Amino acid sequence: MKARIKWVQDATFLGESGSGHAVVMDGPPDHGGRNLGVRPMEMLLLGMGGCTAFDVVSILKKSRQPITDCVAEIEAGRADTDPKIFTTIHVHFIVTGKGLSEKRVARAVELSAEKYCSASIMLGKTAKISHDFEIRET
Repeated sequence: MKARIKWVQDATFLGESGSGHAVVMDGPPDHGGRNLGVRPMEMLLLGMGGCTAFDVVSILKKSRQPITDCVAEIEAGRADTDPKIFTTIHVHFIVTGKGLSEKRVARAVELSAEKYCSASIMLGKTAKISHDFEIRET
């Protein structure tokens, strides 16, 4: 896996993934940025959220659950001093479908957190990560 980060100007950077996609990252105005894109630390949370949501959807589809939507809402706390690492991360899944099994949704969240989501497992080395979910009927 490869990535390339190019400085554009001030606190703006263009991140290019090895798969050919690009994303703008920028800092807040008080740090010389123009608020043109996500912050680099926000990218970490987005990556983790995408990784774990991908797992949950994939696991539920494989277990033939009639899933129609999945949202992962993430809240994180950071250390007050440098390096301002994530200290807590909470993921709240909102899983929608018709007649979803609560047991299977719980198992999908657990498997992602403990076995499959590389990003969660890596960030869990420094942050306390918690998960919960709700099921919404279509």
